[in-house]
Amino acid sequence: MRKLILAAAFLSTTATAQDAPADQVSTDRLKADVEKLVSFGTRHTLSSQTDPERGIGAAVDWGLAEFERISDRCSNCLKVVAPERIVQGRRIENPTRIRNAVAIQRGTERPNEVIIVQGHIDSRGTDPLDWEVDAPGANDDASGTALTIEAARVLSKMSYPTTIIYGLLSGEEQGLYGGRLMADWAQAQGYTVKAVLNNDVVGNSCGSDGYCDDQNVRVFSEGPRFDLTDSLRADQRREGGENDSPSRNLSRWMDDLADKDAAGLDVRQIWRVDRMGRGGDQIPFLEKGYPAVRITVAVEDYEHQHQNLRTEDGTVYGDTVDEMDFNYLAKVTQLNVRALDRLAHTPAAPAPTAEAVVRTDTLLEWRAVPGADHYHVYQRRTDQPYWNETATKVEIVQPASGADTFSAVVDVRGDDWFFGVNACSATGHCSPVASAVPAGAFAPVAQPEDDSAQ
Repeated sequence: MRKLILAAAFLSTTATAQDAPADQVSTDRLKADVEKLVSFGTRHTLSSQTDPERGIGAAVDWGLAEFERISDRCSNCLKVVAPERIVQGRRIENPTRIRNAVAIQRGTERPNEVIIVQGHIDSRGTDPLDWEVDAPGANDDASGTALTIEAARVLSKMSYPTTIIYGLLSGEEQGLYGGRLMADWAQAQGYTVKAVLNNDVVGNSCGSDGYCDDQNVRVFSEGPRFDLTDSLRADQRREGGENDSPSRNLSRWMDDLADKDAAGLDVRQIWRVDRMGRGGDQIPFLEKGYPAVRITVAVEDYEHQHQNLRTEDGTVYGDTVDEMDFNYLAKVTQLNVRALDRLAHTPAAPAPTAEAVVRTDTLLEWRAVPGADHYHVYQRRTDQPYWNETATKVEIVQPASGADTFSAVVDVRGDDWFFGVNACSATGHCSPVASAVPAGAFAPVAQPEDDSAQ
């Protein structure tokens, strides 16, 4: 067997953050797209589906047409589809059509491996059931919609081993209906979902209290994953891993990516699923076991979010274009473009396991990952939040002929450490680290056939 010696926390790669085409992001195009979305008057989910100028139907049609125009400029490199369903439930009293605008940039080598970037196209005023009032929804979430379209414009000029999917989702304000439709659709296609970047409220830098922050962006990620079984919950209580979900490691990966670009935004990781008492379209993906994060501004402006247009006691309310910071939105878009560019080049994350029972070293094992040229092993103490940049050297042992399991022995007692492994392409693009803990793999947890038997 051939042996490779690699540092346990080897971070350098042949790629840099500047390799991505992020400098092609246009502030002017972002502003023009937000203004176009606002021009529909309202994009409320219950508004008109057929009016060509006002309402959710016109907005979704425009989004589909934009994707088609982008595809025309790249020799039909995008497949544009509009998944839909009829829904009824909370905040949707009568059967209503929900329709998403989706563009698929198919990978050349592993097209079933996908990264999804998305924002929600619908809007609302103060009353979530008032579909007639003007609801410009400039920041919430024309900003995320414009970001997604701009990412498609920029990245469609490139070719990638894996697939990028761009999604404009309806029904978020009524209860994540479009997000659930998108997650169900991705599952029905049989995709391996490597990451979901949900961009919701990404276009302002000052809050309703006057505090401003144009240097940071928040990335929310879940701790214990939604799809844990009772058995895995018990394993996590015993072995640890509450802070090592795939989404948490995706958040760490984005933070590290942002740190490599001194001119860009810094990622402030928020270790909870979403803001307190609130939610977003990353949640339906988390419920299926897919790695997903919410990207949002450093400080929110509540006077210009979910508010009817009005002035009261000298205070102006309403989610309008003039309250946005388009230079900030451009930076958030650039971070997304860098992340998508990198993730579309990387292999999928491995699924390592760790064995350290009654021994002075730790055995790690994982199966070979398609597209991987080499792997890195990481470690961190159990009370540390981030993967170390220096650690003990380890041997990664190639599998014998006919086998596909790699192994590595780390010369430290496993009780005191968490371990992880990532997979890297021949060009040095490396996946997020997957933790060698119960349910640390970047794949949905297999559910028992009879949940009542647990």
